[in-house]
Amino acid sequence: MADTSNTLIGHLLEVRAGRFQGQLLSEAEGFQATLEVDGKPEVVGQVGAYISVRQHQSRILGLINHIQADRTALNGASCRSAAGSLLSITPLGEIDPKGGFRRGVGRFPTPGAELHMVSAAEINAIFTHNKRFGFTPAYLRSHPTVGVHLDPTAMFSRHFAILGQSGSGKSWSVASLIQHMVKAMPKAHIILLDLHGEYYWTDKQDMQVSAAFKPDQTRHLDARRLEIPYWLMTFAELCDLFIDRNDPGASVQTAFFRETILALKQQSAKTLGMETVSLDSPIHFPIQEVYRSFKEANEMRTDFGKTKGPLFGQFDEFLIKLHSRLSDVRYDFLLNPKRRNRSETMVGLLRDFVGLGNPKRQITVIDLSPVPFDVRPTVSAQIGRLAFEFNYWNPKNREFPILLVCEEAHSYIPREHGTQYEGTRKSMERIAKEGRKYGVGLAVVTQRPKDLSETVLSQCGTYVCLRITNPDDQAYVRKLVPEGEADLVDILTSLGRGEAMILGEAIPLPTRSQIFKPDPTPNSNDADFYTYWREGPDDLDMDGIVERWRRQGK
Repeated sequence: MADTSNTLIGHLLEVRAGRFQGQLLSEAEGFQATLEVDGKPEVVGQVGAYISVRQHQSRILGLINHIQADRTALNGASCRSAAGSLLSITPLGEIDPKGGFRRGVGRFPTPGAELHMVSAAEINAIFTHNKRFGFTPAYLRSHPTVGVHLDPTAMFSRHFAILGQSGSGKSWSVASLIQHMVKAMPKAHIILLDLHGEYYWTDKQDMQVSAAFKPDQTRHLDARRLEIPYWLMTFAELCDLFIDRNDPGASVQTAFFRETILALKQQSAKTLGMETVSLDSPIHFPIQEVYRSFKEANEMRTDFGKTKGPLFGQFDEFLIKLHSRLSDVRYDFLLNPKRRNRSETMVGLLRDFVGLGNPKRQITVIDLSPVPFDVRPTVSAQIGRLAFEFNYWNPKNREFPILLVCEEAHSYIPREHGTQYEGTRKSMERIAKEGRKYGVGLAVVTQRPKDLSETVLSQCGTYVCLRITNPDDQAYVRKLVPEGEADLVDILTSLGRGEAMILGEAIPLPTRSQIFKPDPTPNSNDADFYTYWREGPDDLDMDGIVERWRRQGK
């Protein structure tokens, strides 16, 4: 081992299973505020910096997460130097004599072990195994020359989460990650749910179409024009859309709804030459017939109108809700499809959906911004379920893996049970629990991890944690990460835009990283209040605003 005495900065004082405490050298021991590492000066003892704990032939890599002056040594004097300061260190793993890295600590050091600054070469060796994949979406904030190499199979097959508050760079990170995915893996199959039109948009000034990805890699599908029709929905999703679970008659409505849909699907199945069909089989059935059946049962009388039928008056609420949906032009893409009105159209839909349409594309951006707010969760879950079902029935699912990226996931995969989106939540939780078996990866993006399904988050193997300042969300994230790495969550409040703590199976050790700026960037910038309150327009096209509002389309 090379002589590294010039990198010595302190010694170990206390050893615990998940945390070490060390102390920087005193002035008398030769403390220096900066040391030259890789040809440039580095400040000693920075929070977030890597540190090497060395004793005999053992080397343990740790991360400084807290530093404070030794108050007993000060004895009333003011603190003018970091000399003698106490360090709280999170041990990350061991480095063998050949430079290989292994997570976890097998042989713990004892007090007195040396603390050393770490060079870029030592850190780079840790990522050697992942470097062969060529998937490098970030670099080390502390060592900008060191790329952060991720294992794509571990990241995508075992799901991952991007967590961060508004303005922390979630859209920036999503765009950059996907751009680097396609660069490293040109046959990728990625479906991105774009809730706010951030990844494909029309510039309001020159009306030019822009996108966060290259045109030859992207297919943009407006959810309204795509037409993912009602007959592709599961029974649970249809119940979410039409039945109020808080209605006293919900159980009766659900039972009759089940019988009606199954009977209609059985009739349609005969025209396709199918002998058997299930309640969730993707077969076209006329939604107007559902309304007619409910109306007949709701108004049934016998004995020349003297006796009311067993279901008389039971479906008033259901009929009102169904009629309002069918009459609302905003729902035509779902309930009154113009193109997807036969079972045979499903093949073309799926080709567009997974990027195998003409021409083929690696990234399918499904724009949900024109979709009414109250139906977005149902449509989002339907898209997720279609991705899962497609590969479930695909005999080559392991050779054709799909990644589903869910923006603002907390809005349609809620943590709470018994909400109006119960069927939606269950569909996404099924993907989280079973998707890896069928080549379906899930990426959930949220600014409120505490409001997102605990089942979905707990199934994620990798976490990209951007800035989070909310104490409740911090506490929740702390529970998600491995116990030995929980202290690293404390650093989340100080991260800059696009800066993330990446933890989990896709990376050899928890790493404070700077996500590369995406090129091109998504349309996710905040409104520039200062500029436009000084130089903004004096008037607006009020007629145009009202017209778009009335048409419910941008």
